[in-house]
Amino acid sequence: MDLERDDPGHRHLFHIPPAEGGDHPEVAYFAGNSLGLQPKATRVELMEDLAEWARLGVEGHLDAARPWLPYHELLTAPAARLVGALPSEVVVMDSLTVDLHLLMVSFYRPAGVRTKIVIEDAAFPSDSYAVRSQARFHGLDPDETIVRLKPREGEDTLRTEDVLGSLTDEVALLLLGGVNYLTGELLDMAAITKAGREAGAVVGWDLAHAAGNVPLKLHEWGADFAAWCSYKYLNSGPGALAGVFVHERHHADPGLPRFEGWWSTEPATRFEMTPTSRPPRSADAWQVSNPPIFAMGPVRTSLQIFDEVGIPALRARSLRLTTYLRGLLDEVVATRPLSVITPREPERHGCQLSVRLHEGNAGALTKRLRFEHGVIADARQPDVVRFAPVPLYSTYLDCRRAAEALAACVEETR
Repeated sequence: MDLERDDPGHRHLFHIPPAEGGDHPEVAYFAGNSLGLQPKATRVELMEDLAEWARLGVEGHLDAARPWLPYHELLTAPAARLVGALPSEVVVMDSLTVDLHLLMVSFYRPAGVRTKIVIEDAAFPSDSYAVRSQARFHGLDPDETIVRLKPREGEDTLRTEDVLGSLTDEVALLLLGGVNYLTGELLDMAAITKAGREAGAVVGWDLAHAAGNVPLKLHEWGADFAAWCSYKYLNSGPGALAGVFVHERHHADPGLPRFEGWWSTEPATRFEMTPTSRPPRSADAWQVSNPPIFAMGPVRTSLQIFDEVGIPALRARSLRLTTYLRGLLDEVVATRPLSVITPREPERHGCQLSVRLHEGNAGALTKRLRFEHGVIADARQPDVVRFAPVPLYSTYLDCRRAAEALAACVEETR
């Protein structure tokens, strides 16, 4: 089988940066779990929206080719398909941590003994800051309120049974990353969501490393809420708008607290200029501000690609690429002070494989990979290098280049 010919992916849709080192004109790009590459269609379609502003001024709200007033609705259905939700359960808005705060206004409501928030000990720092500040906002001590789940001694990743074992009657909110940013571990979201809700906790998910990476079924699983960013696997540009999921069972709850603003009210009544909001029975009710059209354009363009290719096809290719890369890495780490800490089982990882250095510095290693070999990977100090062969644009040659570069940069010990 000719892997490159028979399993080419969709690299032609993206701009691939030039290499700054090595023997190839383009980089082998493995940092899509940090910032995805730019689709070629992004510039074209963004310029179309800018041209409508120049042509129409304020009238573009209603008369643009893609009118601005309902623009965010163009993103709703494809975003819902991406995360396995109903269109009424999804809205694209703001940034990830802002969205998590807006959601916790509604869903973290400590009362009585139920005050604890459970997160991973290896949660992304922004999530840690967010939940600690939420605890303080409610007059609670973050050090007593936040429960941080650690892997067992000598292990790198969490076990599902240990997550479930944390679900005491003191837990108000379970907020975990669907795919862990550091290790690449894919949690059993279905089982954890079910157990969390049965235990009486609210279950929320940070899908920053899961959306566009692995299949999701948020509505079916019954998660209370979720949020994700769009600049990693969704290739929508640095700081791109995030997405929000709120399960439909919460849409009509009159007692649910929620911050509101101009875009929280029914569109049909928005320009009546009344002082009282009339929130729709959908995730749109969690919007606050007027959507930034030129930030939404790249998200819309990206979601179009995912709609056309489909998550099932991307997941299948992702597993083929990671299986190939892991086989190459197994040969490299066998004789070097390195180990792959991402779970081996296909159902327990996305497209990221994390390598731990037992000696040396991750940042220094990624610089050598880039400038000596044209391989861009991602360092998480002090000792983890993350390789993400993204199924939309990574190749089998990229995987071989990464393994060979790693072998060249890390000396054998035996």
